[in-house]
This record gives sequence, structure tokens and C-alpha cells, in this order.
Amino acid sequence: MNSLETEVKFYLSNIDAVRSCIIGLGAVFKNRSFETNIRFEDAEKTLIQKKSLLRLRKDTKATLTFKAQPPVKDSQFKVLQELEVEVSDFDTMEHILKSLGFRNEQVYEKWRESYIVEDTLFCLDTLPYGDFLEIEGRKESIRQLASQIDLSWEKRILLNYLAIFDILKRQLNLSFYDVTFGNFNNIRFDMAHYLPLIEADAQNIS
Repeated sequence: MNSLETEVKFYLSNIDAVRSCIIGLGAVFKNRSFETNIRFEDAEKTLIQKKSLLRLRKDTKATLTFKAQPPVKDSQFKVLQELEVEVSDFDTMEHILKSLGFRNEQVYEKWRESYIVEDTLFCLDTLPYGDFLEIEGRKESIRQLASQIDLSWEKRILLNYLAIFDILKRQLNLSFYDVTFGNFNNIRFDMAHYLPLIEADAQNIS
């Protein structure tokens, strides 16, 4: 079983222009859906300490996902070990996890619009704090396709969306923990101001 997930993200100041570029590559539209994600944790918070993630997601279906750090860290791409299974009932799965001792630690929402170019997945994601593109596939394809739609590799992001939120939470002194559109409803800020804190090269990752 190949359980490695390889991807990078880019912040988008103009999501419509990037969408047009992706379609120009001959991308096939997959779907657009609203996601509700719940991150689960145990009482000792061992998952976050191990940089692992246990997530239950509801969009057009329900999926349970576990992510963990790979044996070797990659400085150019976000690479994680990922195990994912579709479940038949979101609410029942949530109840099972809570019965096993896990608790609802954090909720986060997003709109996701997905396209496919050969074996590469493009996800246009609208988070409560901004628009992003996630490119998932083989390393060589990711880098090549990012260049074809005029994205600067030095601007790539290797953090997950919750880690980005943690940075914004500290910088903006936010009091809430759930990344929902309702929580961000009356918050105004310039995301570009915080990009140096989240881009890979700005963090001296590469």
C-alpha cells in the first residue's frame, strides 16, 4: 500500500485567474463541495505531539483520515503518510471515536473545487481566511505544473491549513479555535502581510 501523500500549497490573491490557467492546461473538473472537518485528539494530546492528525470529514461523503510524519522529512514538498477510508455514517463515526476516548478538538471548514490533469489533483480551496491552491501528485508533475500556471516555487506553502491558522491566531490575537466562516465573519486583515510567516522559503525550509 502506497500511503504517502505529496503536495504543496500556494496562496492565491486572484483565484479566478488561477482557475482559468488550470482549465487552460486541459484540466477535467471533478466537483465542488463544502467541507466540515473535525480534528480529534486524545486526553493527553499525543496526536498533535507526534505531528499526527485524526480527521473526520463530511462533504459529498464521509471519510476518516489518519496522517503522520514520514520517516524522512522533505524540504521541497509536504509529504505525509496518509490512511483514509470512506464511512457510511458521519454522525455514527463521530460517536464511535468519542466512545474510544477521542474528543472533538477543532472544527474547520472550507469550500473545495477540484480538477484533475492526468495524475495530478488541483484543489482550489476557499478557507475562512483566504484562497489557496493545493496541488497533489508526483513530485516532478507538481513542480512542472506549478511553473506552467506561473506560480513561483519559492512561494509554496508546506504547512497544513490548521498550522496556517495557528500563525494567524497568534498574530491577530484571535480568541476562537474553530476555523469556521462564522468565526471569521467580522474579521478584516491583509493575508499578504502574513505570507512571509507561512511560505516555505521564508521559513528557511529549503
